[in-house]
Amino acid sequence: MKKVLMPFILIVACSWFTSCEVDDDSPNFYFTALTTVEVDMPESFEYGETYDIEVTYLRPNNCTFFEGFDVTDTAETGRDVVVIGSVLTDEDRACTEAVEEVVANLRFKVIYKDDYTFRFYAGNDADDNATYLEYTVPLVTETPTN
Repeated sequence: MKKVLMPFILIVACSWFTSCEVDDDSPNFYFTALTTVEVDMPESFEYGETYDIEVTYLRPNNCTFFEGFDVTDTAETGRDVVVIGSVLTDEDRACTEAVEEVVANLRFKVIYKDDYTFRFYAGNDADDNATYLEYTVPLVTETPTN
């Protein structure tokens, strides 16, 4: 009986792997820029230190998920920051259009001895031009102790 049952189990197990339809190789998501609404920036930076910067962004629906930050150097101490999300495009998924504010942390290490300027993407204006929340954070140097 065991010798007859083993080939049957093997055939059933193999059919599990071959019965799935894998013809659709198109992606079921795409990346998008999310709108920043608020940033909790430190009042100053110290050289060599690492900071957690709280960034509040808009999640437009329950099919959009936080993926990270796209940080672009615009100058030695200039940074453009965009919150990146992925949007699921599965046809079987119903997306609610409830906008919610979500907070994510951007870890930033100070590697230059100068003030930093940040521009966080805040959406597009009526003319479809990108708008930004801008912050300049001064670098403080330690004062010698006597």
